[in-house]
Amino acid sequence: MTLSTDDKKPLSDVRYAKAREALTDAHATLSDKRFNTAVNHSYYAALNAVRALLILDGVNPESYGGAGSTLGFRFIKTELLPLSVAKDFKTLLTKRINGDYGDFELITPEDAEDCVQRAEAPLDKKDTLR
Repeated sequence: MTLSTDDKKPLSDVRYAKAREALTDAHATLSDKRFNTAVNHSYYAALNAVRALLILDGVNPESYGGAGSTLGFRFIKTELLPLSVAKDFKTLLTKRINGDYGDFELITPEDAEDCVQRAEAPLDKKDTLR
């Protein structure tokens, strides 16, 4: 995907809006004690926030793994973002996969709360790279 500088910011803003909506849903489902769903929404909040950051750098990964590795290469390795952002993203992905596909995976209230908090980190970086 080749975008002009003028096109990158609006697309980033759309992705951040999706991230905020997913984070709002994560908080709501956490309050409703729907812990697996809270973890799921937390992951997608972080994914959309990461994709919003990456598009500003002209990168549009097509996979979950691509988003995480590109985040590491473009922003963590260059120290534009702290390592904790990448670690949180990886933790969220693992928890989401385990919750969605693990037949016997139990998502505790503490797990869900932790994931919601971790999802906030990439959203807090919105203006860091602009």
